[in-house]
Amino acid sequence: MSRYANIRPDMARLWSTLERSAQIGTTPRGGLRRLALSEDDGVMRRQFQAWCEAAGCTMEIDPIGNMVARRPGRDPDAKAVLVGSHLDTQIKGGRFDGILGVLAGLEIVRTLNDHGIETRRPIAVVNWTNEEGARFEPPMIGSAVFTGEKSTQFAWERTDKDGITLGAALEAIGFAGSDILRPEAFDSLFELHIEQGPRLDEQKIQLGIVTGAFAVRGFVVEVTGETGHVGPTPMPKRRNALVGAAHVTLAVEEIGWLMHETGGKSTTMRLKAEPNLLGILPDHVEMTCDMRHPSDEVIRTMMQLFLDRVPELEEKSRCRITVRESWSYGGMTFDPGCTALTRAAAQQLGYTHTDLLTEAGHDAMHVANYLPTAMIFTPCEDGLSHNELENVTLADIEPGVNVLLQAVLARAG
Repeated sequence: MSRYANIRPDMARLWSTLERSAQIGTTPRGGLRRLALSEDDGVMRRQFQAWCEAAGCTMEIDPIGNMVARRPGRDPDAKAVLVGSHLDTQIKGGRFDGILGVLAGLEIVRTLNDHGIETRRPIAVVNWTNEEGARFEPPMIGSAVFTGEKSTQFAWERTDKDGITLGAALEAIGFAGSDILRPEAFDSLFELHIEQGPRLDEQKIQLGIVTGAFAVRGFVVEVTGETGHVGPTPMPKRRNALVGAAHVTLAVEEIGWLMHETGGKSTTMRLKAEPNLLGILPDHVEMTCDMRHPSDEVIRTMMQLFLDRVPELEEKSRCRITVRESWSYGGMTFDPGCTALTRAAAQQLGYTHTDLLTEAGHDAMHVANYLPTAMIFTPCEDGLSHNELENVTLADIEPGVNVLLQAVLARAG
């Protein structure tokens, strides 16, 4: 067992930072609406920066707004161990999704300071930009730019529903940085997160060792029909884009059910119809869909099943149906070495644990393709997430925070 195995984070201090975060962007039902690069996100970022600098860290901010607070190590040439998640939330989000991972990283730094512990490698607490994708799409764009999977220019040009670009929003809150942050400058990443599912809570297991991720395919479907009067236009002459969208939605749903016994699921998440007026057949619908499965091979099959159905759906609806945009992530195994550190810490500390795959998207999934990466899940009440009533207790998160501390210490030397 490590000589530092008896060191524990100050959970009361961590809880107080979580409570302070919960005051920034609070919703009427006690959740959070802190959309990426909003004024409230700017307030939270400044608070996070102040906390980090008070803990002796230096702050680096890249052009996409990713924030990295660095605690120096003994070896000036050693690459830093990243630990963190995100501070932005959904429109009606909870107080812990992502936020726990960032503030637990901060608590690790504070704990090491309390005990005068110097690590060989630096430790860097990260807040990724726009993980949720609730304001700018696609989600996890900060980590995608960090890895080079998306360009900074691509990210800057993304627009919200009001036509504000991500670049303009960054400038408005003062977090368009100039530091260069790239995977090759770092050693590894550890991300702590609430499970966002019910398994740990239902089975009363104290933490999840996340061994990998579901494969995810997101795509935007464009359905093009023709406007006409809803009254006199005969049925055979109608090209109602919403009818086409309904056929697409059912096809996507059927594919999810076809694969559900092996873990597959599929969703139509959003529809935008035009002109969206009384008395007029809509001529255009944009819809966003999502497919997930533990196997990358199966997710490719699911996507192909949909594409093969498109001619049939066009014939039924008399509309043109095209996949305009798509993205993918996940489908990987997290680093065995880093995962072993989290498992060893759980065993040494006597916590009940189980191996899990993450079904939700996380920045760790982008980073895992470039850096050794591990994730730890804590239970959350009833598995509820992306909801104002999302909740954890101090007892729920303490095992995960302790394991995170020990695993990061082991990796950082």
